[in-house]
Amino acid sequence: MNDPLIVVDKLRIIYNQGKSNETRALEETNLTIYPQEYVIIFGPSGCGKSTLLYSLSGLQRATYGTVSIRGKAISKMTRKEDLEFHQTGIGMIFQAFYLISSLNILENVCLPKVFRGENPKDRKQAGIKLLRRFGIVEQGDKFPSQLSGGQKQRTAIARSLINNPEIILADEPVGNLDSESAENVLKILKELNEVDKKTIIMVTHNPEHLIYADRVIYMKDGQIVKEEVFKEKRPLKALDGEAGADDEEEEIIPETPQSRELKMLMTSFRSLLPQQVDVLLVPFKAKQLLSHLLSELSEEQVSMAEAFLKELLFQNIDIETFSSRLDLDLEEGGAGWNKLRAQSFGKRASQILSIVQQLKTDQERGSIIIADYLVDRLHLRLSPEQKLRLQSVLKLRLESQIGQIELQKRFDAPVDTNGVGLHRTTAEKAVREVEIIMLLKYS
Repeated sequence: MNDPLIVVDKLRIIYNQGKSNETRALEETNLTIYPQEYVIIFGPSGCGKSTLLYSLSGLQRATYGTVSIRGKAISKMTRKEDLEFHQTGIGMIFQAFYLISSLNILENVCLPKVFRGENPKDRKQAGIKLLRRFGIVEQGDKFPSQLSGGQKQRTAIARSLINNPEIILADEPVGNLDSESAENVLKILKELNEVDKKTIIMVTHNPEHLIYADRVIYMKDGQIVKEEVFKEKRPLKALDGEAGADDEEEEIIPETPQSRELKMLMTSFRSLLPQQVDVLLVPFKAKQLLSHLLSELSEEQVSMAEAFLKELLFQNIDIETFSSRLDLDLEEGGAGWNKLRAQSFGKRASQILSIVQQLKTDQERGSIIIADYLVDRLHLRLSPEQKLRLQSVLKLRLESQIGQIELQKRFDAPVDTNGVGLHRTTAEKAVREVEIIMLLKYS
């Protein structure tokens, strides 16, 4: 990961050069992207962000300057290298889906493998695997006109992955989707980055999408005007004197307190030891655990409880002291909860922290420990086969082989399709329990 994956050097794109209708889509642009980064190119319509994306893919020729992939300029690739790059090096996702209406969904997904002349049986198996992953395997024999927008985009994502490319380029991938489908697609892209280790480069004009990125490149009038880092994945040596955006004071969107806090938190992780990261995460863990356990209380009661929860996570107080402080009146420095609520809350916190401690001391039995906890906590009645599947899925999540979306799909899937067979509501509760444990065990 020390070498750049993509390098854009003094790139300029000019349409109709020398004519009366000459248009400068990109001014001199420099950009370096490293493996496994999630980069969002953000800006208003017409600012050049899509032009930059298509230049990275090789679909847009450079007027001046170069775009290099792993040290090889796209403009200098041989015909064979160019073909290989477009077939297996990158996957493209478009706002308009671009599915072939005369092909069914499985055939659309497998199309890139058809162009490579791969065995029909093998490509079909690969296509079904991807459709199953994205929850649309039952739509495989349908045609694009029979699918919703969200299902079409998941099909397009599956198609982009069929040849297992290293880079995924997405041009306004949720622009035609409703909010629920859009969120689902954005979570899929995040999972591809975090679990599959794909390099994701996405173009968007929607500021709500920026939280998904490791790094945001702001564009205006064909130029990169600013860069914002949420999670630094570039090697340290690349950051020393790296040419990048101009240091302009212009704000394209207002920075919220939440985004500033997240930015500070994520950039602080760089170069820290695991133990130091664990300490840094305690306030965030406290906030998330409190949100997970909490019923409605006043702002002051919540604030005091959060302070005591931090002390508990820092191991400055024990669970008995924690519960007693929750029960103490606000005037006396407590959280002002009633005794029953404090005891119940303390018991739940203790239960979760106990599971986390067990995972840290007995990692080999992690999936069994969490499975037993879920069965007890959610009063699950599982057959021996279901319990084995539950343990198997949890093992994949603990090893980060699947993400939160896939975890819920497998919890919710019927037993006859190799799922755990939980009711959808129960599956959602189980996922919330697993994810808070995953956070708290991180160190």
